[in-house]
Amino acid sequence: MDKQLQTFISEKVPLIDAELNRLIELEKAPSSLKESMLYSVNAGGKRIRPLLVLAVLADFGKMSDDALKVACAAELIHTYSLIHDDLPCMDDDDFRRGKPTNHKVYGEAAAVLAGDALQTRAFGILASLEHTNPEQIIKLVALLADASGANGMVGGQILDMEGETAALSLQELEEVHMHKTGALLSFCIEAGAILSDAGDDELQMLRQYAKNIGLAFQIKDDILDVTSTTEQLGKPANSDATSDKSTYPSLLGLEGAQRQLDNYYHDAIESLAFLKKENSMLKLFADYIVQRNT
Repeated sequence: MDKQLQTFISEKVPLIDAELNRLIELEKAPSSLKESMLYSVNAGGKRIRPLLVLAVLADFGKMSDDALKVACAAELIHTYSLIHDDLPCMDDDDFRRGKPTNHKVYGEAAAVLAGDALQTRAFGILASLEHTNPEQIIKLVALLADASGANGMVGGQILDMEGETAALSLQELEEVHMHKTGALLSFCIEAGAILSDAGDDELQMLRQYAKNIGLAFQIKDDILDVTSTTEQLGKPANSDATSDKSTYPSLLGLEGAQRQLDNYYHDAIESLAFLKKENSMLKLFADYIVQRNT
C-alpha cells in the first residue's frame, strides 16, 4: 500500500471507529439492541466507504466539521446491509470478516432489528448536521435514500437474488452491481463533493469515477472469491460458484475479468484528471481497491 494512503487510513480509521461508537451509544435504546448494533459495527472491515467521503475533501483541500458524521452515516448503512444480506432468507452466511454473523450470535429477529436501527440512525445523523447548510443537508438525505433504497442498494439486492440461478448477461450483471455495490460508493463520493462545494463539472467527473471504481470493486471481489482462501476472506471462499451466481470470472474467465477490472480502473483514473494531482487520494484508493488481496 502507498505510504501516503497508509498514513491517511491510519489517521482516519480510529476517528471513524470512535465516532461510530459514539453515535450508537447516544441512542436511547435497549442495551441488547445496542450490543447487537455495535457487534457488527465493530466486527472489522476496511472502512472504505467513510474513507472515500474524507478522501474527496482531502483532494479538494476542504474542511467540514460534519464530514466525519456524514462518513459514519454511510458506514452505518453499509453495516446494516451486511447484517441483512447474511440472514438465512438472503445469502445465508454464518461468517462475516472471520466472525459469526450477527444472527448467529443474537438470533434472526434481533439481527433484523439491529439492521433497521442502524439504517434509521444514519438518516437521523444527516438530518441533525450542525455545520452544513439546510439545502446541502436535504441533498445528502435524498442522495442516501436513493443510493440505499429501491433505486440503489436494496434494488440491487433483489436483482442479485433473482439472478442467483439465472445465466445473467454481462450487462445484467453490471446492472446488479451498479445498484447493490456501486450506489452506496457513489453516495460517498458525491457526499464528499457536496461538502467540498464542488462545481457541476467536477461533480460529473466524480460520478464517472464512482461508477467505474464501484464496478472495479465488485470485479475484484469476484476474483478474490475464486482465488483466495476462506481464511483470507473471513467468509467462505468460492461461495458464488456454490450458489450458482453469475460473476465476472464465470462470464469472462479469470483473465477476462482481470482485463475488465483494468479497463474500469483506467477509466476511473482518467475521470480524476481535473484534480491535476499525480497521486490524489482518490487515485490512491483506486489503486488499493484493485490491488487488495482481501
